[in-house]
Amino acid sequence: MQLAQGESLLDTIAEFCRRNGLAESTFGRRVVNDGKFVARLRDGARVTPETLERVNAFLERHGVAAPEAPRELRPLIRVAERPSAAAAPEPVARQFRFFDNRQKYLLFVSTCGEKEVVARRIGMELAHLHPRPPAVRVFDAGMGDATVLTRVMREMHRRFPTMPFYFVGKEISLEDVRLSLDKMADRFFEHPATVLVVTNMYYSEAPWLAPKAVAAATSLVWHEVALTGTTAHEFGEQIQALEPFLARHWQARHSPKTGNPVYERPVVLVLFREDFRFLLDDVIPRQGRAHADYDLVIASQPYRARAPLEFKAQKVIAPLARALGPGGRLIGIHSKGGDPGMEIVRRIWPDENPFRHDRHELLRAVRAELGREARRCNFNAYSEARAVFRYDMHTLPTEIAASIGTSTLLAAWNAAVYVAQIDDERLAQVVGERRYLDATREVLQAHGGLWFLDESYVISRKRS
Repeated sequence: MQLAQGESLLDTIAEFCRRNGLAESTFGRRVVNDGKFVARLRDGARVTPETLERVNAFLERHGVAAPEAPRELRPLIRVAERPSAAAAPEPVARQFRFFDNRQKYLLFVSTCGEKEVVARRIGMELAHLHPRPPAVRVFDAGMGDATVLTRVMREMHRRFPTMPFYFVGKEISLEDVRLSLDKMADRFFEHPATVLVVTNMYYSEAPWLAPKAVAAATSLVWHEVALTGTTAHEFGEQIQALEPFLARHWQARHSPKTGNPVYERPVVLVLFREDFRFLLDDVIPRQGRAHADYDLVIASQPYRARAPLEFKAQKVIAPLARALGPGGRLIGIHSKGGDPGMEIVRRIWPDENPFRHDRHELLRAVRAELGREARRCNFNAYSEARAVFRYDMHTLPTEIAASIGTSTLLAAWNAAVYVAQIDDERLAQVVGERRYLDATREVLQAHGGLWFLDESYVISRKRS
């Protein structure tokens, strides 16, 4: 059967799988021995010529006209050449997005202590919460791999050991949802009166678990899982058994307007312990009847630093502020700059300025966006001493010496360009030279290590 060629390799594969009733993970395993191959393409990964050849050969054997030079094909890097200034811009779907570069992200979180420090900063807000029955309600606006959320859950158990918990985590990445759920078995064991909800909806939808568009609402997948047993091992096995459900429904595509990932269909996954169903009856959300009214909203790095101020206020923070219940608190955290990491970046790109809006500007924009609703809220930028905090790259005491190992330099360089959100195209222009390593070495030796600065702010809703 001849199949019309898609705009890209991903389009061709998706159409092939749809017509043949084949799971995308199965396609990846059969063709390149990688069940996550198609998911990585959706996350913006590129393929080598060798991989493309294997995929095209498989498709052609099944009568499909495979693309010869799709946009997913990784370009060769030649140090002696520079991109032409007249070159056409990349299609929107391939534009760089900060959180989509999986390799940089994983290296960053394993070598730097941001998540631990962020969790401690969020923990400071727990003392100011005023929970109301039937549960302490928390919304995480970017759950990621749940490293921050699970640390917050542990601290909440220490402060509120007998109160039921209701957590909603927003996450569009299938890989991060898998990693997050893998951490939750211990949480259900330590704090049995817990309801955990995971969704892939937008910021304007996720707090209420309700899509706004009619088409999305009619295609909503609502899945409830009552965990049986009494041990973390039993809970872990049942959570792991959700893998086919996640692979089938947690699909995303790139928006043709912005290039950002958007869901194929909205999904709500509700988990709780069966033996606590009676106690949690008023806490467990029901489709079409969920409400927000959160005691705590966590917004840690919820937007790109380079995004327009209006976007940050209108599309992200203002909807989250509207989701607060009486006495509820939203804590926002984003990168600040002005640290050794930014110093490394500016030694290569002297005019680089990714951190264009500070917390004061953002809060003013959110206040304006909320309009009359802002009268019900307090906007707290706090002093530098409280709002700004530092996290470090992990190094051994003897690593920052006269001679720094290449692995340490590469980890530091990766952290610096990841935080500054430098796109791959610009990185390709400098990685063939040694000056980026020299710049990294000089900054590490000058400061005795590498650290970064984040700043935080709080929006609280008045209790009456």
